[in-house]
This record gives sequence, C-alpha cells and structure tokens, in this order.
Amino acid sequence: MSLSNVGFTTPITSDIVRGAIELERTAGGGTLIHRLPAWARAQGADSQLTMAEAQPSGVRLAFRTSATVIELVALRSRVVYEGLPPRPDGVIELLIDGVFVSRATTSGGVSNTVNMATGSVENQQGPACTITFSELPADDKMVEIWLPHNEVIELISLHSDAPLDALTSRENPVWLHHGSSISQGSNAVYPTDIWPAVAARAGTVDLINLGFGGSALLDPFTARTLRDTPADLISLKLGINIVNTDVMRLRAFVPAVHGFLDTIREKHADTPLLVVSPIYCPIHENTPGPASFDVDALAKGLVHFVATGRPDEVAQGKLTLGVIRDELERLVRQRQQTDPNLWYLDGRALYGETDSQKHPLPDNLHPDSFIHSLIAERFNALAFGAGAPLDPSQVSEPSS
Repeated sequence: MSLSNVGFTTPITSDIVRGAIELERTAGGGTLIHRLPAWARAQGADSQLTMAEAQPSGVRLAFRTSATVIELVALRSRVVYEGLPPRPDGVIELLIDGVFVSRATTSGGVSNTVNMATGSVENQQGPACTITFSELPADDKMVEIWLPHNEVIELISLHSDAPLDALTSRENPVWLHHGSSISQGSNAVYPTDIWPAVAARAGTVDLINLGFGGSALLDPFTARTLRDTPADLISLKLGINIVNTDVMRLRAFVPAVHGFLDTIREKHADTPLLVVSPIYCPIHENTPGPASFDVDALAKGLVHFVATGRPDEVAQGKLTLGVIRDELERLVRQRQQTDPNLWYLDGRALYGETDSQKHPLPDNLHPDSFIHSLIAERFNALAFGAGAPLDPSQVSEPSS
C-alpha cells in the first residue's frame, strides 16, 4: 500500500526527530541526519568521521498517532570495500510505546565502492526505498521509528493514514553518550540492539548517541558539541580509538583528556559524568596500535583485525588499553577532589577477560549482538542502577 500521494504527509523536522544534533535540508528536499553540527564537521573531520556522524545511530522519529499505516521514503548511502564482504543492509525498526513491533531493511540508494589498493571510488546511483509499516493498532499510541545505525540515510518523506503529532515534552532524563564504533553499534544487527539503545530502554532514559566509528579521538569539536548539547546524564567511553589509530602518545593523551573534560564542564558543571575505559580487547591489551586488517583472514574472505605495534614501544610512550585504563582511573580520582559528580568505570566490568574466553569478539575488535546485550545489561546496573553514578531517579526535571 503506497500513501505517497494520499493521506497525511508530515514534515521531517526537529519536532519529531530525537537523538540528532542537526538536520540538513538537501537540494532535493530531503533531510539528512547529523550527529555533529556543521561547524564541527568543518573543523578537519576526515572521511571516516564524516561518514560515521551522518549514520543515525540512536536516532529515531518519535510521535503520537492513531495511524494504522506509516510509510517512510528514504535514500540510503553505503560504502562497500572491494574485496571485503559487503556490510548488511540497514534496518529500520518500529516500536509502539517502547515495545518492538516490526522492522524492514533498506535497499537501493547510493553505493560507493572503494578500492583500498588504489583509493579509487566507483559510485552507483539507485532508487529510494519505501518502508511501509501496516496493520498497526488504531488506538492512540507513541511510535518510534529507529533509523539504521550503520548507513547514511536521507529521509525523503513521511506519510500516514492519520496525523502524526509531535511529543509535547520529554518524560525521561536525557542521556548523552560518546564513544567509538562499539558505541555506534558496530557488528550489531539491528538499531535497537546496539548496547546504548538497549541500556537506554532498560534505564528509562532518552538517548543521544555520539558514538563515532573510528573517531572517538578526543577531538576538541566533539567536546564542544557535548558541552553545548542539553543533557541530564553524560558518559564518555574513551580509549580504544586512541590505541587502534595510534593517534597520540601518553604525553599528549593525559592533558587531552583533561581538556576534553574541562570543555564539557564549561556548561555541564554539575551534570553527572561517567568516564568509561575500554572493554577487554585481547589484541590491544598489551600491544600498541595501529590496528590493521589481518591479511591472511582477508584472503579467506574474513574480516579480522590485528595490532601492528610492539609491546616494547610502551616504554617510548605508545598506548595500550592497559595503560589507558590506569591513566583514566588516576586522572578521574585526581579530578574528583574538586568534581564530586565525576565518576570512573573500568570497561572490563562490562566485558572482561573471562567474557572474551566464552564469547570472543568476532573480528577481534567489535562485539556482536549478544555481547552488545551483555554490555548493556551491565552498564544499566552499574551506571543507571539505584545510587549509581547516572541514576536517573536523581534527575528532578528532564532537559528539553
């Protein structure tokens, strides 16, 4: 059933979009989701971050309606790496009053095939896709449409057989989270299965996910974005990208973390803030980066990562996950003397060495959906539980 030319058409504006930092109107009249503002994207962001921030991880359309049919027309944009297995199609999911109801995969759209040997990119243009959710209950309900966490998608139009009304206020505290591809949801199958989404539902908080694949690098523009975003609870999952990109040494890392926190505290002086160190990752526990593809695995059509540094380079200031955990804990303990709302969580409490033996990271770097759920369950208990650092019950009035 197509409603493109009949029924109700609802503009896609910030009134019904949650979890985004900025919406961009395209030349064709569609809407692109951004998780960094334009001024930040202009400050030296590379192609990796440009792609990651435009993938709407944790972003959803939210509204009340009695509609029984809702149709979303969208144009996806994907990157395919020549010689590597293609990434799964993006998934769009519909929830009613917080409960999963239906999902559909995206198709068509723009495909950019990258030859990693030459750097050349082949562009293929396909049609927009139409996602239709039908046979929904006719009573008034709160609907969320969760967008793909792993591909860029331009929202063309939104149609329904009854009006879609923007939510008038936030009922739950706003949780602002920043992290790496693990926080963005890498290797999770569905957008509601990424660990921040699972934890947000369990903790009854409203998620803004600034997890950027390969790009949690203590960039000043990311700190300023976190500073300027209204939030009731903040968490920062720091470290893995610093190691696997080999972007800095110990001398630069410690003051960079201090500066990152200082910037956030300029406008979030008393907001509960939890610093989370990396989860257990065997290849980088004692071996510095950078990380690279395992050539032997690629020859077999598999994607695995290896660490290419040497343990003896730690003495020269190179970073490992072990070094970063020690420094983050020391740094937080130091700052707690004047910042009682700052907390530290060892990432191995979310996924540790024993977990790694039972449920290894499939590609040596990223969790699968099961591990995402495990991390979420533990984060909910350790961060959102009664008396925990980000206990939502301590928030008297959610941010607007």
